[in-house]
Amino acid sequence: MSRNLDTSALRAVLAVADSGGVTRAAGILNLTQSAVSMQIRRLEEALGVQLFIRAARKMVPSPEGEKLISYARRIMLLNDEVLMRLAPETFDAELRLGVPYDIVAPQIPTILRDLSIGYPKMRINLVSSYSRTLKEGYAAGEFDMILTTEFPAPEGVEVLSKRPLVWIGSPDLRAARDRPLRLAFKETCFFRPVAHAALDAAGIPWENAFDGDSETVVEATVAAGLGVSVRIEGQVAAGCVAIGAQAGLPDLGHSYICLYDSGQAKGDLADALRSALQAGYGAVARQ
Repeated sequence: MSRNLDTSALRAVLAVADSGGVTRAAGILNLTQSAVSMQIRRLEEALGVQLFIRAARKMVPSPEGEKLISYARRIMLLNDEVLMRLAPETFDAELRLGVPYDIVAPQIPTILRDLSIGYPKMRINLVSSYSRTLKEGYAAGEFDMILTTEFPAPEGVEVLSKRPLVWIGSPDLRAARDRPLRLAFKETCFFRPVAHAALDAAGIPWENAFDGDSETVVEATVAAGLGVSVRIEGQVAAGCVAIGAQAGLPDLGHSYICLYDSGQAKGDLADALRSALQAGYGAVARQ
């Protein structure tokens, strides 16, 4: 029948071996001397060996004790590693940040990396969604701060930058020259009604080329030359290019990147995040 070693007793053996005596070991383990002595005695009885020899007022490991100590160190390292890996991680502070899909890169990965280095015991929970959804969550108290892309910029929020909207299509401009113009947008995309209004004003007929809820599929549709879409300048998806006048498409105006921040989030991490968002996205307005 299998027997199990008492890890508390193993820790007591290591404390005695490292400190040289029961008295010091008791202080290290925050136990009484009698409790430490009892743990070692019970382990000796279970193993049938003497683990320590008392010599010159010092506890010296016996040959059997030396063998056990070698195993005990490895056992306790694994024990502590398991507890560390499986225990829920705690943080000194957590912030909830929302950012629209189309402006996450390249700023947000750099911001999160730098803040994680400067504030290792603090965490930022990032949610990426559409501006409309993020604003609803912010109003419901689900976020400490959010970025949005909006047109026009609402009053009462901080405008970080103003950036042109551009049509995007495949490099060969296949879909861009077709009439009716085939459009690829998710139904909830902020740029969808902007595109519709611009095309209607220019008298350009259009039709939907996409029906779904995947931004990845939208970008694949555009890259394949099966439709066009709209993005903020500088945020063009891989495999796509910015198009416009050469395809006879109308101007789309500008979009504003806005910061919603109630100021309720306090502390060094909140201040650092605000500054990083202002610097990372406000730099566009100063170019």
